[in-house]
Amino acid sequence: MAPQISPSILSADFARLADEAKAVEGADWLHVDVMDNHFVPNLTLGVPVVESLARATDTPLDCHLMIEAPDRWAPQYVEAGAGSVTFHVEAATAPVRLAREIRAKGARASMALRPATPIEPYEDLLPELDMLLIMTVEPGFGGQAFLDIMLPKIRRTRELISKHGLELWLQVDGGVSASTIERCADAGADVFVAGSAVYGASDPAEAVRALRNQAEAATAKASWACDH
Repeated sequence: MAPQISPSILSADFARLADEAKAVEGADWLHVDVMDNHFVPNLTLGVPVVESLARATDTPLDCHLMIEAPDRWAPQYVEAGAGSVTFHVEAATAPVRLAREIRAKGARASMALRPATPIEPYEDLLPELDMLLIMTVEPGFGGQAFLDIMLPKIRRTRELISKHGLELWLQVDGGVSASTIERCADAGADVFVAGSAVYGASDPAEAVRALRNQAEAATAKASWACDH
């Protein structure tokens, strides 16, 4: 699969969300961070804002739920217009059931892992998912520095995906920028969430193009991609 770029609206101007969404319409997804001030120490957007964004842009919404009780709330984000919904395995009560419900409602089902959460215990769940998100910072705040120690985890996850022959997207989120995206792609990621690197640029659309070019070049040389 060609690398995909998902700019994070968390780094945009919240007073101009519709305009900020239009500024990156060349992106593959628009990443929407939902935080509840319980699972993570921050409070951001909810269902009504997702509904408004879905009407304001043709770019599909990639909703990342950093919230407690995702089993209860995640289906509402599909109904609000999200094309992909990510829940944290650390917060989910029944991740397989939730993934199946998200899919049944018509969205892609994704599961996120915090930096300290290993991938290996969840190997058997991978066929139930459309995407897996490896957090490369602690969830809760934008603008954090990329954690290089997550690169081996990305590699191990890619190996598990290949082992089972799955068409599973592998997303990274946190500190993704021009200086880190190539390492992520080389390790096995193919969907990249970028916040400050896009919305902090003078031309967000050009930043998306440049990041995609970097990811494509790194993927073309990556051993995991050459094996396919």
